[in-house]
Amino acid sequence: MSRELVEQAMRGNRDAFAVLVDRSLSRLVGAAGLILRDRNWAEDAAQDALVRAWRDLPTLRDADRFDGWLYRLLVHACQDQLRRRRHDLRSEGLSLRHEESVQDSAGRQADRDELERGLRWLTQEQQVVVTLRYYLDLSEQEVAAATGIRIGTVKSRLSRALDALRAALGAEARLGSTAGQEPMA
Repeated sequence: MSRELVEQAMRGNRDAFAVLVDRSLSRLVGAAGLILRDRNWAEDAAQDALVRAWRDLPTLRDADRFDGWLYRLLVHACQDQLRRRRHDLRSEGLSLRHEESVQDSAGRQADRDELERGLRWLTQEQQVVVTLRYYLDLSEQEVAAATGIRIGTVKSRLSRALDALRAALGAEARLGSTAGQEPMA
């Protein structure tokens, strides 16, 4: 992001903030979608993060850290969204694991579908670090800053998440390759 735009927005310039929003909205919604697995929830979380950003922007200490700060707000908004949904589902006697994800009307590429299926096998903490690291292409240091966890924790969560993804996707591939075959007698 342009430091000048961020500084203008920090001083209350709505037009500068609007430009910052235009530049980051699709990435925020995409990242939230991978974490929450629901387009509507993702849009809500991104909107919440942007409202918080506008409200708290004057307190940002370093304009150069705007992106990481905004992703941290997004992670918090996603966590809030999940807490609200879990509470709603518990009151209905359901759990998030049994809820199916909503597909985008435009459809997704096969790789993205496979990644999303794999992400379902990860813990919430693993989903967050994988999304920030590989979808948003943040460095491990930036992921640590965005989530408020230590760099070593980021590395171990990424390692465990990648192992779990490989195992889940490998098992899915094996099941898919044997689905059309007759069992051997």
